[in-house]
Amino acid sequence: MIEQLNQVIDEIEHKWQHKRLLVAGDVMLDKYIWGEVERISPEAPVPVVRATHESMRPGGAANVAMNLARLSAKVIVAGFTGHDENGRLLEQLLEADGISSLLIASEEFPTTTKLRVLGKHQQILRLDNERQGARKQEEYDRLSESVVAHLAECDAVVLSDYAKGALTPQISARVIEAARDRKIPVLVDTKTADFTSYRGATTVCPNLAELTAAIRLSAQETTLGDFRSILEAAETMVARFDLEFLTATLGEKGIALIRPEGYTIMPAVARQVFDVSGAGDTVAAVLALCLASGLKPEIGVRLSNMAAGIVVGKVGTVPVEKHELLAALMPAIVAFGENKVVSRGELQTRVATWKANGERVVFTNGCFDLLHVGHITLLEQARSFGDRLIVGINSDASVRKLKGPNRPIVGERERGRVLAALAAVDAVVVFDESTPLELILSTRPDVLVKGGDYSVSTVVGAAEVQASGGEVKIVPIVENYSTSNLIERTQK
Repeated sequence: MIEQLNQVIDEIEHKWQHKRLLVAGDVMLDKYIWGEVERISPEAPVPVVRATHESMRPGGAANVAMNLARLSAKVIVAGFTGHDENGRLLEQLLEADGISSLLIASEEFPTTTKLRVLGKHQQILRLDNERQGARKQEEYDRLSESVVAHLAECDAVVLSDYAKGALTPQISARVIEAARDRKIPVLVDTKTADFTSYRGATTVCPNLAELTAAIRLSAQETTLGDFRSILEAAETMVARFDLEFLTATLGEKGIALIRPEGYTIMPAVARQVFDVSGAGDTVAAVLALCLASGLKPEIGVRLSNMAAGIVVGKVGTVPVEKHELLAALMPAIVAFGENKVVSRGELQTRVATWKANGERVVFTNGCFDLLHVGHITLLEQARSFGDRLIVGINSDASVRKLKGPNRPIVGERERGRVLAALAAVDAVVVFDESTPLELILSTRPDVLVKGGDYSVSTVVGAAEVQASGGEVKIVPIVENYSTSNLIERTQK
């Protein structure tokens, strides 16, 4: 269970879109050739791939930026490319997702490119096009200056070090010092075993193998075959490198949050794994956004774990989508009724999330004053028509206009909270108008449901829902059950 769930949901739904993050490091272009394997080559014992299509995606530090953009953050990415077609393609892909680029093109180095050949979901071959070695000092200076110049407008910084040469120890140290002076959190996602140049960062995010190598470098006594002994040895590294905490990804075991006084392991979310490429970038992006939002590291690690579980179920380097992360949180949201009572803005966000995940949305409405078995029957049958049920309830003022000055018996807050406790209900929203038409128009449900005392022609919003391809369902009423009957019986 995630702590501060309401705050977390509010951050994701409303506040992440206002966060600005800077990603600096080794940008790459990931290319894919997709095909079918039908036979083995007669020339050599290798599969023959019949190519069907090709695709391209930003990789490395650029994939971290893509993850942040898909989570609705504003992003700047800095790094090196070559003066070549792949560099131009990378910039176009970033621009298409609204990502600002601070990319320095070099005549002497190509854009780092990875070409993967896949037969269905299986990666058969990877070709890397890159050049090792140091660049001109002038290029490093330009990168360092441009990153530091943009720090003031950022809420967090990610240093994505794939050991391709963009982040020299001098650049890393300078960026971390400048960010720390401005109290900007810095997350380092590294493939190197020496953390010295990351001293003073908020957190460093190695995987288990990288953490093991780093412990060897620091001469810690540890049983390297036992990951728990590795984590115990890593506790001393937090203080040694002046970090707030370490974040170690442990593959199928989950993610460890390491502090000087101990560590906590957040178990991995069980998923069918197609491809682990890019999962570390997703963890870095989600955790960085959580740091930018001031959320606890424990919350950031849990959200990162969920996000990683989503991307390993995809093929290739694919970023996590905002609606996917919210969908993963839905079981926790619906576990507590108070999370289901939402404003109109929150409802629109949730409806967009449900529809993006292919779920069928149902809407019904009413006063629901003194909840009775007739109401329950209506709601349960309404829910059976789709995957998510929205219940619109008249506000107290609206009920008085419709039912008279002595109604409602139960206030709108209490009515909403009771409805939200029902398993059939996924969201409750209060409306002040005499009819729910505006609410229906803003949510565009797939199914509109009313009780049997209506006909399709008399249901408010029916024409609008049908015009947009939706359905209208009339549920038979349960005889002898109504709020008016309950009030009359109570008075007698």
